[in-house]
Amino acid sequence: MPAVSKGDGMRGLAVFISDIRNCKSKEAEIKRINKELANIRSKFKGDKALDGYSKKKYVCKLLFIFLLGHDIDFGHMEAVNLLSSNRYTEKQIGYLFISVLVNSNSELIRLINNAIKNDLASRNPTFMGLALHCIANVGSREMAEAFAGEIPKILVAGDTMDSVKQSAALCLLRLYRTSPDLVPMGDWTSRVVHLLNDQHLGVVTAATSLITTLAQKNPEEFKTSVSLAVSRLSRIVTSASTDLQDYTYYFVPAPWLSVKLLRLLQCYPPPEDPAVRGRLTECLETILNKAQEPPKSKKVQHSNAKNAVLFEAISLIIHHDSEPNLLVRACNQLGQFLQHRETNLRYLALESMCTLASSEFSHEAVKTHIETVINALKTERDVSVRQRAVDLLYAMCDRSNAQQIVAEMLNYLETADYSIREEIVSYLCFPYFFHSWLWYHKYHLLIRMLHRTSPDLASSEVVSEEPADTVHDADELFHKFVCKNNGVLFENQLLQIGLKSEFRQNLGRMFIFYGNKTSTQFLNFTPTVICSDDLQSSLNLQTKPVDPTVDGGAQVQQVVNIECVSDFMEAPILNIQFRYGGTFQNLSVKLPITLNKFFQPTEMSSQDFFQRWKQLSNPKQEVQNIFKAKHPMDAEITKAKIIGFGSALLEEVDPNPANFVGAGIIHTKTTQIGCLLRLEPNLQAQMYRLTLRTSKEAVSQRLCELLSEQF
Repeated sequence: MPAVSKGDGMRGLAVFISDIRNCKSKEAEIKRINKELANIRSKFKGDKALDGYSKKKYVCKLLFIFLLGHDIDFGHMEAVNLLSSNRYTEKQIGYLFISVLVNSNSELIRLINNAIKNDLASRNPTFMGLALHCIANVGSREMAEAFAGEIPKILVAGDTMDSVKQSAALCLLRLYRTSPDLVPMGDWTSRVVHLLNDQHLGVVTAATSLITTLAQKNPEEFKTSVSLAVSRLSRIVTSASTDLQDYTYYFVPAPWLSVKLLRLLQCYPPPEDPAVRGRLTECLETILNKAQEPPKSKKVQHSNAKNAVLFEAISLIIHHDSEPNLLVRACNQLGQFLQHRETNLRYLALESMCTLASSEFSHEAVKTHIETVINALKTERDVSVRQRAVDLLYAMCDRSNAQQIVAEMLNYLETADYSIREEIVSYLCFPYFFHSWLWYHKYHLLIRMLHRTSPDLASSEVVSEEPADTVHDADELFHKFVCKNNGVLFENQLLQIGLKSEFRQNLGRMFIFYGNKTSTQFLNFTPTVICSDDLQSSLNLQTKPVDPTVDGGAQVQQVVNIECVSDFMEAPILNIQFRYGGTFQNLSVKLPITLNKFFQPTEMSSQDFFQRWKQLSNPKQEVQNIFKAKHPMDAEITKAKIIGFGSALLEEVDPNPANFVGAGIIHTKTTQIGCLLRLEPNLQAQMYRLTLRTSKEAVSQRLCELLSEQF
C-alpha cells in the first residue's frame, strides 16, 4: 500500500469527530452535524476549484455522518470525482463512499463504471485492488453485467500480481453469488483450477473459496480440482509449522486454507483414482493423529484452529462414508470431546456423532458412548447441548439398547425443558419403542404425565392410545413441521413415518424413518420422492435407497440430501408402495420441505429494521393476512413458533411491545432474499394481522401462507 503523506491526516475531520464525541446530548449532536452539513454544502456549491484534499476531507465527513445514522442526500458527485485522482488516499475515500452510499439504481453508476474500467485497465495493482473491492462491496447486478466478463481474464492472466489475483477471485465469487447467470463459464474455468497450485497461499485460499462455490453448481467443470486439492492439502498437513511461517496460526499450518480445501472435497464423491484416494486417506489419518498429540500451545487460538481442521476432516469422512477405519476413528475422537470442558466442543461432538450413527460402519462405535451421552443429558447445563444429547440417543437406538434409552428418556421427561419435551415425545412414538406391551403401558404413563405437566403438548402430539388403530391427519401434521424439524409425519395401522431434519443456509439433510407396526414383513418396500417439473428446477433432492424388505416391528432409515437452488412454492410428495400379507399398499404424503427451512436469522436494531422496512415499500413486495386465531394466543408459544419458522425474533424493536417482529435471509443457490415480518395480535378480537415484506412477491406470499397456518 502506498505511503500516506504527512498532509493526509485530515485534521479538520479529527476535530469534527472530537466535537461529536464531546456533545452532551442528542440535540447537541444533531445541531453540530447540521452546522457541518451546511458548511460542506456551501463549499461544494460555492468553491468550484476545491482541491483533492478538501474534497476528500468533506466526503469523509459525510461518510462519518452517514455512519452515525443520518441521511446524506448530496456529495455523491464529489466522491465520483475523487475516483479520477492519481493520489491513493483520495481514490480510496471515493471508492469507500461509493461502496457505502451509492445504490445500484443511482444515475451515477455509468460514471462509476467508467472510472472502475479505467483503474482495471491501468495495470496499477493498487488502483486495480481498490476497483475490485468496490465491485465486490456493491455487488449489484449492474456491476455484474459490466465486469463479470472482465474479472476472470484478470484472474488468470500470467502478469497479474498475487494481491490482485486474490481480490479478483473474491470479487468474482461475490458477483457469482448475487448474479450467477451473468458470470460466463469458459476457458478460464480450467485455468482457475490450477491456481490451487499457486505458490502464494493467499491466492490459493481465495481461489479455493471461488472454486468451491462454482463446483457446487457445475461439478463436472471443476472435477479436476479434486486431485489438486488433495495434493495441496497433503503438503499442508505434512508440513511443520516452520515451513509455512507466514500462514501458520499458533503452530497450526494454514488452518483456514485446510478447512476450505476439505470443504471443496465435500462437493465430490471419494476420488476414483486409487493414488489420489490413498493420499487423501493419509491426509485424514494425519489430521486425526495430530489431534491426539499434546498441544503445542496453551492459547485458545491454537486449540480453536486445530479443532476447526479436525471437525472439517471428520465432516469429509462422514460425507464419503466409505472408509470404515476412518469412520470409527472419527467416532472415537469425537467421543473424547463429549466430556470436554468447552461447551462448543461438546455440542459439535454430539452433533457430528448423530450423523455417524446413521452409517453402517460406525453405528456400533457410536453406541459404545451411550453412558457418556446419558450422563450429559442429566448433568449438562446448556439446553442446546442437552437437545443434541437427546438427538444422539435416538440416533444410536436399536433393539439392543431401546429399553435402556426409553427408560432414561421417560425419567428425564419429568424435568426436561419445554422445548425438548416435544421432541422426546416424538421420538418415543417411533416403532422401536412399541415392540412389547410393557412399553405400551409405560407409554400410558407418559401420556398421563404429559397431561399433568404439559396438557397442550399431550393433546397435540399424542394422537391415540390405541397403537393399532391410529390414523394421523397428514395435512395437519405437515403444517406442524413448518416450525419444527423432528417428529411423526404419518401413521396408520401398518406404518409409521418419522422425520429428523437439519438445514444450513441452502442445504439440508432429512432422515426418514419407516416403522413396520405389524408382526408381518413388508415386501417390495419402495419409497419415492416425487417433484413436479417446476419443483425439480428449484430443489435438488438426492435419496439413498432402502432395503425392500422391512421385518415386523423393525424400522428402516432413508437419507435425503437437499439443495435449494431457487425459491419454490410447493412441497415434494413422498410415495410409498409395498406388499403386506399379499395386499398391495400405496400411500402418499407431503414431505415438509418448505421455503422457510432455508432461513438464516438476522439480528437488526430497531432503526435498521424500520429503515429496511421502508425500502421494501413496493406493493408487490408486501403480503398481508388478517385471520382468526386457531389456537390459544400465548405469547411464549408465539415467540417459539417465529423462531422455529427460521427468522430471528427481534426484541424491543416494535413500538408496540405486544407485537412480534422478525428478520432473516432465505438462502438459495442462486440468490439470497431478505425477509422482514411483523405479527400484530388482537387479544380482544382473537385475531392476528401478519405482514411480510421481501424483495420478491412470490416469496412474501408463500411465507405468509406458511406462517399464517401456525396461529
